[in-house]
Amino acid sequence: MKLLILDRDGTLNRARSDFITSPEEWEPLPGALEAVARLNQAGWRVVIASNQPAIGRGLLDLVVLNAIHTKMHKALAAVGGRVEAVFFCPHVPDDACTCRKPAPGLYLQIAERYGVSLKDMPAAGDSVWDAQAAAAAGCQPHLLLTGNSWVHRDGSLPEGLPVGTQVHTDLQAFADSLVH
Repeated sequence: MKLLILDRDGTLNRARSDFITSPEEWEPLPGALEAVARLNQAGWRVVIASNQPAIGRGLLDLVVLNAIHTKMHKALAAVGGRVEAVFFCPHVPDDACTCRKPAPGLYLQIAERYGVSLKDMPAAGDSVWDAQAAAAAGCQPHLLLTGNSWVHRDGSLPEGLPVGTQVHTDLQAFADSLVH
């Protein structure tokens, strides 16, 4: 099975300085939905692993999170794309859980649910935490220079980036690297 893991905020959709707390605030990044569709058409199954601390802070509940994801799924379907599942951590940093990135817990949940090895599975996100969680789980980390990492389009790399992390301009460039 060709499975890959994506972060959500800053990778698939625009990140905000606060939190996305309504479907109206969820806005896809230019070309991101089409990149997922291209990956799907090339045989890739896509799942999301996302920190959602707005839940733990009481700014968002599961009903609204599901409404946000319904909007995301409909937008993807409109361009022929699909995300198989969304795995999320509802905790705040002080909870010290094992699922909040940079911990690898969400990735391990994905491996268990799909019955796959994470060894060298592509995993892309816009932050060092995404890359650290992917590397800790055995995935091949990919950093997208969108969202949190936009400032590194100057050629610099963020501190703490795992060795071997592949860097791409955006989700389209990441898809290009997998779809030959």
